[in-house]
Amino acid sequence: MNIEEIKVKLRANEYIYSHHAEIERRAEALTFAQVEEALLNGRILEQYPDTGRGESCLVVGFAEGIPIHAVCGWRGEKVVLITVYIPRPP
Repeated sequence: MNIEEIKVKLRANEYIYSHHAEIERRAEALTFAQVEEALLNGRILEQYPDTGRGESCLVVGFAEGIPIHAVCGWRGEKVVLITVYIPRPP
């Protein structure tokens, strides 16, 4: 995956949230707009060539000064947000 493909899909509204990503988004009190903003100004931190469910990657971006991580993959021709969260130190 590359970040430009992800951004094109977001701008075209060709993305979906997995059930898990929606649960995590709500738990973190993140809005759809914040997640979208973070992805549109984000960069890929890690590539996952094949996790058993296909290619995915970890994206980091910022929205309103908040760092947001999103794991993105493919579901057909759409980008799927597998999970979203605010990263915290261990």
